[in-house]
Amino acid sequence: MNAVKPANYAKVKAQELQDKLYLTAKENPKRRFHALYDKIYREDILREAWRRVKGNKGSGGVDGITIDHIVDEYGEELFVEEIRDKLITGTYHPLPARRREIPKGDGKFRPLGIPAIIDRVVQMATKMVIEPIFETDFKDSSYGFRPKRDAKGAIRHIRRAARKGVYWVVDVDITGYFDNIQHEKLMKLVEQRISDRRVLKLIRKWLKAGYVKDDQFYETDLGSPQGGVISPLLGNIYLNHLDTIWENKFTELGTYVRYADDLVILCKTKEQALKSIDVLKAVFGKLELQMNTTKSKLINLWDDKVGFDFLGMHHRKIPKQFKGIDRYILRSYPSKKAMKKMKEKVREATEPRNRLFWTMNRMVEELNPKIQGWRNFYAMDSFADQFLNKIDWYIRKRLMLFWNKKRNRRKKHGNYRLAGIVAGYSGLKKLVG
Repeated sequence: MNAVKPANYAKVKAQELQDKLYLTAKENPKRRFHALYDKIYREDILREAWRRVKGNKGSGGVDGITIDHIVDEYGEELFVEEIRDKLITGTYHPLPARRREIPKGDGKFRPLGIPAIIDRVVQMATKMVIEPIFETDFKDSSYGFRPKRDAKGAIRHIRRAARKGVYWVVDVDITGYFDNIQHEKLMKLVEQRISDRRVLKLIRKWLKAGYVKDDQFYETDLGSPQGGVISPLLGNIYLNHLDTIWENKFTELGTYVRYADDLVILCKTKEQALKSIDVLKAVFGKLELQMNTTKSKLINLWDDKVGFDFLGMHHRKIPKQFKGIDRYILRSYPSKKAMKKMKEKVREATEPRNRLFWTMNRMVEELNPKIQGWRNFYAMDSFADQFLNKIDWYIRKRLMLFWNKKRNRRKKHGNYRLAGIVAGYSGLKKLVG
C-alpha cells in the first residue's frame, strides 16, 4: 500500500465519498448507481472498514481467525491488502456464518450468525458505499440502525405524537422478521437504486452463504442472518417499502414509528387503529411477512390502566394535576423486562467468585459504564427516577455482598452503609441524582 498517511486519512476520505454519494442520490431519487464495486475495494474504504470491524471487536467465524490474531500475528496491512486483491481479481467468496443461539427472556433462543472477519470487513466496506444512497430514501419514521438516529429519537417521536391526542396504539411484532426476508423481493428493492452487477452479486452471495451449526452446514434460501454487518441495512431496505406506503397513503390514520422490526402506530380513534391493522396485514402479505398475533396488541391509552412496551421503555398515561384537575399525560420509564435485564447485568458483574480478589475500585470501573449507559437512555423522563432508584439500591446491595464475601464475613447482608461509602469513594455512579 501507499506511504504513511495521517491516522484519520482513511476516515476522512471515506466520509467524503459517502457525502458525495448521498448528495448525488438525493438530487435524483430515481437514479440507479452502476459504478460502485470499484469504490468498495478502494484503499481508504477498506482501511476504514477494517478499523470499524476491529473497533466492534467480536469473536471469529468458522475459519477460526480472530481480530487479535490479525493484529498480533498476521498483520493488519497484509490482511487488508489480501482482501483488496481478492475483490479486484474476483476471487473473494464469503464463508458460511457460525451460528450461535442467544437465549431470550421468554426461554426461547434467537439465532445469531457470526461471519468470518474477512466477510465482516467486505460487508462493512459495502455498507459504507451503498448506505448513503438508501439513506436518501429512508423515511423520518424509521430510527433503527441508521446514522445519527437511535432508540431515544424513536421514543421522543412517540411522546410528541402523544401530546397531540393519542388514545389507541397498535403495537406490532413481526414473526421472525430477519429469518423470513424473501431474497428475490429484497434484491428487487435493492435494484431500484443499484444496477452494478458485481455489488448485487456480492449481496446475493452473503444471503446464500449459509451457516454452520454443530459442525453441520445449512443452506439459506430465506432470511438475512442477524449478526451480519450489512443485515440491518438490508432489513431497513426491505421494510422501507412499508414505510413509504404508509407515508404516501395512510398518515391520516395515525403516527407511524419504526425501529428495525419493532413498530407502533399511534391513533386518535379505535376505528383508525383497526384500519391501520388492516393496512399492515396487506403490506405484510406482499412482503411475505406475518404479524405475530400473540405479541402484537391493540392498546387503549385513555387512562393509566394499560400501557405498552417499546424499546425497553413502558409507556403509559399517568394522571398529573393541573390547577386541581387530573390530566393524563404519557410517561416513559423502564419496562419490567428492562429492569430485569439491568439487574442481571449487575449480578453477572458482581457474582463470580473469581472476582473476589478485585478491589472495589476495579469493580466500580466495571459497573460505571453500564450505569452511565442506562442513565443516558432511561433518564429522559423524570417519572423514571422512582424505577431507576430501585436499580441504584440493587447495585449497592450487590456491592455489599461482594464486599462481605471478599472479607469472609459471616453476615453477608451486613455493613451495607460501609460498602456504600467505599463504593462512593471509588467513584460509583448513580442512575438518579
